[in-house]
Parts: sequence; C-alpha cells; structure tokens
Amino acid sequence: MFFKQLRDDINAVLERDPAARNSLEVLLLYSGVNAVFWHRISHFLFNHNFKFIARWISQTVKFFTGIEIHPGATIGKRFFIDHGMGVVIGETAIIGDDCTIYQGVTLGGTGKDIGKRHPTLGNNVMVGSGAKILGPFTVGDNSKIAAGAVVLSEVPPNSTCVGVPARIVKREGVKVYENDLDQIKIPDPISSQLCTLSVHIAKLEKELEELKNK
Repeated sequence: MFFKQLRDDINAVLERDPAARNSLEVLLLYSGVNAVFWHRISHFLFNHNFKFIARWISQTVKFFTGIEIHPGATIGKRFFIDHGMGVVIGETAIIGDDCTIYQGVTLGGTGKDIGKRHPTLGNNVMVGSGAKILGPFTVGDNSKIAAGAVVLSEVPPNSTCVGVPARIVKREGVKVYENDLDQIKIPDPISSQLCTLSVHIAKLEKELEELKNK
C-alpha cells in the first residue's frame, strides 16, 4: 500500500515539476516526497494507537526535511510538496487528492477551536509559497491560494484567493473583484494607501494655495 502511494506521489512530481528529470532523482532528492512517504507510515501507526512512535517519526522527518506534518493529518493521493522547507500541517488537517503546496505553507489552527482545528483542502488545490490557511474550514476543489495569502474563512470551489486577509478575486472562471490577480501581481496595501494619501495632500495644498491668493 505505502509503496503504491509512493509511486503515485513520484509520478505527481514528474507531472507537475518541470525540473524533475526521473523517478530516482525524485525519490532520493525531493524532501517533500520523503516527508509524505514517512507521514503515511506515521499516520497508519497513529491511527493504530502507536502514537509515540508516530510522533517520533514525524519529528525525525522534520529534522531532516524541514517539513512538519502531524501524524494525525489525513493526506490524499498524489500529494506534492514543492521545495518544502517550513511547511507545517496540523493534526486535524485533511488534504484531498492531487493537491500541491509550496514552501512555507501553514495549514494551522487559530487556537480558538477544539476538535477539528485545522483546514480541509479539497481535490486539486494549489497553495502558493508562504500562504497561511488557519481554522477548521474547507478550501473547495480546484481552488488556488496565492503566495503570502492569509486565509481565515471558507473558500468555495474553483476560486482564486489573494491578499491579507485573503479575498476571492475569481470564482468559476469569472472575476469577482475588480483587480483579478495572480501570485505575481498582488497589490501592496501600504503602497495603495500612500498613493491615496498623496492625492488628498495634493488636493489640500491646491486649496490652500487658492486661499492664499484671495
């Protein structure tokens, strides 16, 4: 069972990463593949009440890969963690099939919930580098979370989210926000506010000048 899942995970990397050249390279050199393989074993042990051994495996894998996956987390088929350093996946997180996440991603909790505390990702979800998804809600199938986004609430299927806090800019292929963005073209909110402030200052200076000349 574990080796079939490993083969599927390797094939997922070969399909999605243009830098991957062959299966042996992926098996030996991709930290995400190794982290997921050992997670599947630790998850099995965790569910069969060998919790100490399961946690020991997860912490050892974290030491070698920089990827921390709690053994209680449920991960679907063909999961790809690209680069991987700094990835954290919480105990009650659920990840569907064919998902891809990048370095620095957190699937975490807010500290306010009990029981189900971590997010659920549907099938074919992509989470960009540094994104944080926090809380016991669902990110729907085929959705994309932009790099650096902080997602704190439910995301419908087939949606694109960007920003801090994250907002939906596209749903079902249709723009729902006037500035539809990708991971590169994410606005700087501070810069936007400074531009607005500059316009107001220029307007006030003009009015002051007019008052002086009267």
